[in-house]
Amino acid sequence: MRVINPDHRLIAHKLTYLRDKRTDSPTFRRLAEELMTLLAYEATRDVRVEPFEIETPVAPTTGIKLSNPKPLIVPILRAGLGMLEGMVRLLPSAEVGFLGMQRDEETLEAITYANRLPDDLSGRQVYVLDPMLATGGSMADAIRFLLDRGADDITAVTLLSAPEGIAHLQEALEDVEPPVTLVTGAIDDRLNEVGYIVPGLGDAGDRLYGLAQ
Repeated sequence: MRVINPDHRLIAHKLTYLRDKRTDSPTFRRLAEELMTLLAYEATRDVRVEPFEIETPVAPTTGIKLSNPKPLIVPILRAGLGMLEGMVRLLPSAEVGFLGMQRDEETLEAITYANRLPDDLSGRQVYVLDPMLATGGSMADAIRFLLDRGADDITAVTLLSAPEGIAHLQEALEDVEPPVTLVTGAIDDRLNEVGYIVPGLGDAGDRLYGLAQ
């Protein structure tokens, strides 16, 4: 798995205000969208394209357009929805699907409780959105689910990641042949005893939707 942590001052600037507990939910949502758009530039560096013949006002030329099948953007419910607009702004012609997964507390098996995806993802590039990569379990389950449906190139995009989550994801996907990339705004210090990223930014879902205490 390839890990990309872009070194960009605007990313660090926006993350600073996302981390600040004084940042209100409307501002948090706006900053998350803006940060997502910055990360999307890096995440889509290898988006598939094909030649496209056009005529400018001066002369014919060859440009490029997105290849078919179009890329698929998959926010992980619910917090991933807060990143969707920033990604769609950059890839307006991409298709959008939704995926909600959780673990059964007894069996530890992944359970899909929401799925709005094509049954066949053969040949698709997929961009998976989730604000936080903490333990890495949910993201690994989601990527496995997409690979099982035929996706052959997956990029996960997160605002923050913990080293433990990255390590778990690398181990869980070490036998995977299709390329998997992680693009993250920052790699923080660690997880605390209750599984929160440190220094982190708290619960991204709660802060996106105004539920933070």
